[in-house]
Amino acid sequence: MSKISRKDALKIMSLAPFALDYTLRAFRSRGRTIKNVPNARKIHEEIKPEQKFFTDHEFKTVKQLSNMVIPSDKRSGNAVDAGVPEFIDLMMRKQPSYQTEMRGGLKWLDAQCLSKFDKAFIDCNIDEKKTILDEIAYPENAKPEMEQGVHFFNVFRNFTASGFWTSKMGIKDLQYMGNKVVPGWDGCPDAACRQLGVTYEDNGFGLRKGKNS
Repeated sequence: MSKISRKDALKIMSLAPFALDYTLRAFRSRGRTIKNVPNARKIHEEIKPEQKFFTDHEFKTVKQLSNMVIPSDKRSGNAVDAGVPEFIDLMMRKQPSYQTEMRGGLKWLDAQCLSKFDKAFIDCNIDEKKTILDEIAYPENAKPEMEQGVHFFNVFRNFTASGFWTSKMGIKDLQYMGNKVVPGWDGCPDAACRQLGVTYEDNGFGLRKGKNS
């Protein structure tokens, strides 16, 4: 199996809930959902930087952390470039039920950094930050005492992914073209069919898929 980048993995995670209409309704956290937010792409248009939920310190943390979740690559910029921190701030005001766990998670992150490195997250170097995140980014490997951090990071990562891939930059990154009329369908490309081990045959009523013999 070919290697997949962390950014592409996050893209796949975020596309599944957005398959129909790019809403946020399917992102789950312990049985709860980010409640219905119709046409999530338009949320970015509602952002008013002067109206903020986060304190200045929290917002700096959100900016640094979101950039570690989605860094820049050859195709697009990072989370901050896409306006993700502002998106998350707006979502905290639209979804107040997440405010406590988001603010508590940011405090937990600082507490861990203060305990290990005697400084807040935003003042840690990149290796120190990665040390902390490695302990909470992979739930199956996390220690029981890291449960709060794991839960916080899962929620934060979901908000970051949804914020990025509903932004103009994220939609361009997806190469999303919207609804387009397809005048004809000739079936799956031959190369893809070979890889899947299937063929398309014309049975008089159109193309049908069948297993290779």
